[in-house]
Amino acid sequence: MTDEAVFGKCQRRLIPFIFLLYIVNYIDRVNVGFAALTMNKDLGLSPSVFGIGAGVFFFTGYLIFQMPANLILEKIGARIWVFIILAVWGVISAANALTQDANSYYALRFFLGVAEAGFFPGMLLYMTYWFPNAWRGRFVASFMAAIPMANLIGGPLSTSLLELEGLLGLHGWQWMFILEGLPATLLGVAALKFLPDGPASASWLTKEEKSYIASRLKASDTSEHTSLWPALLDLRVWAIGLVLAGNQAGLYGIQLWLPQMVQGMGFSNFINGFIQVPCYLAGAVAMIWWGRRSDAKQERIFHVAVPLSLAAFGLFAASLTQSPLLVLLAITIALVGTLSYNGPFFMLPTTFLAGTAAAGGIGFINTVGSVGRALGPAMVGWIKDATGAYSLAMAALGLTMMMSAAIVIFLGRRMQARAHMTDVRSQASGIKA
Repeated sequence: MTDEAVFGKCQRRLIPFIFLLYIVNYIDRVNVGFAALTMNKDLGLSPSVFGIGAGVFFFTGYLIFQMPANLILEKIGARIWVFIILAVWGVISAANALTQDANSYYALRFFLGVAEAGFFPGMLLYMTYWFPNAWRGRFVASFMAAIPMANLIGGPLSTSLLELEGLLGLHGWQWMFILEGLPATLLGVAALKFLPDGPASASWLTKEEKSYIASRLKASDTSEHTSLWPALLDLRVWAIGLVLAGNQAGLYGIQLWLPQMVQGMGFSNFINGFIQVPCYLAGAVAMIWWGRRSDAKQERIFHVAVPLSLAAFGLFAASLTQSPLLVLLAITIALVGTLSYNGPFFMLPTTFLAGTAAAGGIGFINTVGSVGRALGPAMVGWIKDATGAYSLAMAALGLTMMMSAAIVIFLGRRMQARAHMTDVRSQASGIKA
């Protein structure tokens, strides 16, 4: 029995379905960017109002519920909890078709954020139940490749659905919300069948394979914290959260505004979604390759800092040119950076957190990260209202990426120094013994 055989089997059973769920999750989260192509005019929403709803209100709901959601998952199990999350977010996502003004837009985005909050951090926690740390980078990168894939699929799909304008008296953006929202509820039912709570309850694993997974997880566990409060007081958790916040400000600032940026370049609404496909395709390829490279090298800090620096470069370049082709090329570079960092980055907390500490710690890190998710799109809207252009907004997003790169380099040095001190103490204890 080998790692390749056992964990390869788990990968084939779990990752494709989780990948599908995350695609649907992400489409429902960012399709408001495509709805804005016609919705903003229909409802009279300004750039600031759109950015505040897409960022601040959605991610305030998301922020509040992330850590409690992960603790609930650990308490009641992934199978039932993921079913509940999917069923509720599907209904609320479709209900975004009822938006009538700024207030209803804000309210629906807030409640969608609450409904979706538990899925992503929950899946990160779920991975720790199945795969040892040495294997997680590639699997997290494969699972998170759903982010660019959601844009590859969701862009053309969303702009095609906008063409249903007037069908049965509904706007195209209303059809988009309805038809893209309801599949999540149906997949929630499928989760009851395809997502066991953990290896112990997986009917497709033999008794020997379950024992092998348990022993490998125990052998690879280097966690320092298993309880919640010590984890939340660890400055490394806060630092990782700040890195995520800076990155997510840039990512969501790009994703939620790119459709309107492309529209401003003179492209039709229908073509808009297809224009973005090469940008996200490059991000998907880089994301999977970089995650595998990080696992092969068993190194995380360098594999996080380099993509963040690349993303900052792309955003600064986008702010300095007026050529549509060069802007799209620069944004592609930024997306390659901000997406490829994901696999190595989300391995960092699990190197020293386990159990309840991992559940709460990962949830808390994502809570801090949601501050960036909230502020990024809103910041672009405010700057666009004030200047009438996106250049300064792209530069501001580039600064958030630079901040994240600087923090992760500092974090790496601190973690290296801490590991060295631990080795010294271990050697000293051995000499005394």
